[in-house]
Amino acid sequence: MSVQMTAQADPVDVIFEILARKGGADYGGECVSQLQHALQCAMLAEQAGSPAPLITAALLHDIGHLIDAQAHQMRDSGQDARHEVQAERYLKQWFGPDVTQPVRLHVDAKRYLCATDIAYWDSLSDGSKHSLEMQGGPFDRAEELEFIDLPYARDAVMLRRWDDMAKLRDAVTPPLEHFRQHIAAALLG
Repeated sequence: MSVQMTAQADPVDVIFEILARKGGADYGGECVSQLQHALQCAMLAEQAGSPAPLITAALLHDIGHLIDAQAHQMRDSGQDARHEVQAERYLKQWFGPDVTQPVRLHVDAKRYLCATDIAYWDSLSDGSKHSLEMQGGPFDRAEELEFIDLPYARDAVMLRRWDDMAKLRDAVTPPLEHFRQHIAAALLG
């Protein structure tokens, strides 16, 4: 991981700096940037009345793309950079499982939904369909059952639905600063 924090740094400031500095990056061929996608996803979670940890997870679910300098190169060469694992590992220095587990499970939630919702595949963007191939494709029946019984799997499925909807070119969202309160409320101790 290329982004480190100093001992005195405010975690919210560190996260905001990453999003501000790197969030303008391309979001895997979608019509929005990484930051636009994150803000739309967090806004959808907030509009759904979600608690602060799930709104935080929605905002930060793809931070693994931004902290790994190799992620774009790996994706371009057809490899899965496991951004969800990178994000979980990075975020657990500040957040508990109510944030980190939906983040870690949001890719598996896509695999779950492709296996259990007949219309879901058709709703995916071309970029999501392409990444699904790299991520292992739809779950089989045993994987479906194992996944949905995991703690935070249902939160990950909700996050995944927002993730899929958060790709609108002209969506109007609150600014990043609006979400500071949710992130601060979700921090450990």
